Amino acid sequence: MRTLMRRHLGKLVAGTAIAVTGTAATVAVTLPDAAGARAGRGAQTATGETAEPHGGTPGPGVVVAAPAEGKQGTGRDPLTDDELERARRLAAAPAERTGRDAAGDRGPQHLTADLAEPLPSEAGSAAPPRRAIVSYYDYRTDRLVTSTVDVTTGTVESRAARQGVQPSPVRAELTEAVELILASPHGAGLRADYRDATGAPLTTPAPLTLSGYVYRKEREAVVPPGLRSCGVHRCVRVVTRITGGPWIDTRDLAVDLSARTVVVTPSG
Repeated sequence: MRTLMRRHLGKLVAGTAIAVTGTAATVAVTLPDAAGARAGRGAQTATGETAEPHGGTPGPGVVVAAPAEGKQGTGRDPLTDDELERARRLAAAPAERTGRDAAGDRGPQHLTADLAEPLPSEAGSAAPPRRAIVSYYDYRTDRLVTSTVDVTTGTVESRAARQGVQPSPVRAELTEAVELILASPHGAGLRADYRDATGAPLTTPAPLTLSGYVYRKEREAVVPPGLRSCGVHRCVRVVTRITGGPWIDTRDLAVDLSARTVVVTPSG
């Protein structure tokens, strides 16, 4: 730890959490004692039998399998896997050949898919249409595309593309950002701190737990030249942790995923 805390890049952060506020941060969570919460009372198992309180002989436990998921949900049920897949395919169809994801591969980068609220005119309907709101980012055009899809009929009801709208990054984007950091000279601190902590080289993002957020240049006092296109370009900061181990602070690096460049920033 003699040099880790002094290194400008990839500083190893002691402790078990950093919290994310406007830039990045963490919170430690303490789980309540389950036995204490029962206040000495026995808890019922899935079979209806009563387990002994803490300190006694535990009763039998039974794992109950979740009911099988159908292809089509009903009402306000969450979207099923089949519905999600169908909605994503329909929403991305126009950009499937020309669009690009965060890694530069063909097809746009999927971000979110959520069940849409019924229209006011459908209030009280016994079986309102099930719609999904699907968003993806096309790195070829730097546009966020949001579509409303009727997953029952397979109809795309609306589609809107906007530039300069930057929602939170998804795991695939954060993974690609770390890939770019590791391939950059600016990744030397991250690689060194990982080796200091584990004794092993860091060659891929696989051993890391990742979180992150969009780099917003309007919140920065000084914006490096390499980040002046952020906002139109998709730029992120990544918060890294060795899975099951300490955090490594990489917040003084910003990654322009659109330009595929890594830039050192004056603040994290």
